[in-house]
Amino acid sequence: MTGTDDYTQADDDALFVLTAAMLTPAQFPSVLADDYPQACEVLGLEPARDGYGLLFGQDGGGARWTVAITDTALVACALAAWDCGLEYDLSPDERYVAAALPGWPLPVAVAAPGVPEPHDPSEEEAGRPPLAPPDLETWGGAQRRLGADEIALRWWAWREQLTDGTDGADGTGGTGDPADTPAPDDDAAPDGEAPDPTDTTDPAATTSTTGPAAVETASDEADEAGGETAETNEAPAAPSPVPVGHAGVRRALEGAEAYLSSPPPPGRVRSAHGAVRADGPGWSLVARTDDMAFVLLDDEPGEVHPVRRGPALPALLEALGELAARTG
Repeated sequence: MTGTDDYTQADDDALFVLTAAMLTPAQFPSVLADDYPQACEVLGLEPARDGYGLLFGQDGGGARWTVAITDTALVACALAAWDCGLEYDLSPDERYVAAALPGWPLPVAVAAPGVPEPHDPSEEEAGRPPLAPPDLETWGGAQRRLGADEIALRWWAWREQLTDGTDGADGTGGTGDPADTPAPDDDAAPDGEAPDPTDTTDPAATTSTTGPAAVETASDEADEAGGETAETNEAPAAPSPVPVGHAGVRRALEGAEAYLSSPPPPGRVRSAHGAVRADGPGWSLVARTDDMAFVLLDDEPGEVHPVRRGPALPALLEALGELAARTG
């Protein structure tokens, strides 16, 4: 295995590492699944307690490979260095290699110089069907989760579009019903570009959006669209969710509350870019514990539902934040 600086064409067995990603309970590519065990299942990996680092590269013949390693600290250091524009030779010791998987589960826009064009190895050579990025054309679980990533990443740009002088972090405004929130002007979209999912420095990044009413991110057909959420259980840590009229939003809030009394799989509730993030069958919730929440649903393509602070939402978000801290 080799990094970008010491690759030679003569070394056909070497892996030219193009980029990397984390696959841990606290941090994994949202495009893959709602939680860490599901993401591991997509890749055919056992959900190890400490997780994996994923290396995306090509061999000397140009074939795409995803290598899972157990040295997560090495991958975390490489990603931090690359984010700062620094070079980092990502060449793990062979003893840390857990699996070499054919194909790439995420889009990678660049290729190794001096080798054939990227292509999947044959099933004969690889021993299994190659991994492939999700469908980018159809709204579903992957695009819903990436939309939630986008909101968490650029929270205040999204939040400012909903400020009308009556709602606020003190919870005195609004009823918790999305119908009470004025529809934002699509022309008032946040400035700047969000990360591109094909950016090789962060293969789990999202594309730009045009406002809370239209999320435009990489997508996948949802396997669990319209699925049932967990049964709502009373939890002493938080009262019942904010009463809302929208059935899908209510289902998401009830599913999130159920996590407080019946802990979900690792990664279902986590911190992301300073926000609390929760996912479930067909829904994603992203919120700030001192502010409001946004809900996205598989069965409502491109729609983002704001849920204002009311008498119950603050306690629910606080409890989710504590759960994320314990499980992260």
